Amino acid sequence: MKILLRFALHVVVTSVGISISGYAQESRVHGLTGHASTGGDAFKRNCAGCHAASGDGKGTFAPYLDPRPRDLTAAVYHCRSTPSGSLPTDDDLYDTMMRGIVTTAMPFWRPLPPQTRADMVAYIKKFSPRFASEGAGVPLTIPPETQITFDGIEQGAAVYQKLACASCHGAKGHGDGPNADTLTDIKHRPDAPYDFTVTARFKCGATNQELYRTMITGMDGTPMKSYAQSATPDEMWQLVHFVRTLQAARKSEENRVLKAGRRKPADESMEIDPKSKPRTPAEFANSRIASGTE
Repeated sequence: MKILLRFALHVVVTSVGISISGYAQESRVHGLTGHASTGGDAFKRNCAGCHAASGDGKGTFAPYLDPRPRDLTAAVYHCRSTPSGSLPTDDDLYDTMMRGIVTTAMPFWRPLPPQTRADMVAYIKKFSPRFASEGAGVPLTIPPETQITFDGIEQGAAVYQKLACASCHGAKGHGDGPNADTLTDIKHRPDAPYDFTVTARFKCGATNQELYRTMITGMDGTPMKSYAQSATPDEMWQLVHFVRTLQAARKSEENRVLKAGRRKPADESMEIDPKSKPRTPAEFANSRIASGTE
């Protein structure tokens, strides 16, 4: 009887293992089903030069790249919609292919057919057994964006200080905070903080919603942790709006509101004082960030 039970248990576990493993050979994105069996050739042709055929990030070009290519065998991903420590969804991996990662050697792969990208997602998941044993995390919810106001941006500057963002990113967002030179990634390699001022994009997207998402998911494998439990949703949106003002050259509603340099009158028909002096984003940041944080 014991032998039969052990045999039955072995069959069940093996069957479940086969089922889970089989599922990991597929991806499901935007109505497409990707297959690892057909994604290998595209991966080797487009990705192996950096990530290597084995997926360990030690491809031919890797020694010449900074930052280094992702080690796909570790299954630790920066850009996700899921909680810190969890795996990304198939959509997360697909979207990273679609947009690339700005300020790195990772380009966007929009010229490839959608089915090819879906197949590559399935193939990438083969590099780590975690995708077969765990599956992706549950995406975090992003609440509706709050209105962009001068008061909100001012509060966002206070949140920037409260969360010690300037210790890495610097008071003006140049990525030159006092801790910047000491930061390392999961591989113990130097990992400089992002310079918010160099582009209108961020590593994991270009929209305010994507910036909010990065703040609550964190960027696994880097010093950028999740702040999901460190601030309220309203505070997070205020922080998003403040960080946008650090992109001084960007034409945005945040910079328009900030440059006005004055609060909106309670009575919208009220005339605004023409003597009110506009303030630049840098002046505003310096007025809100405590001295000595840079």
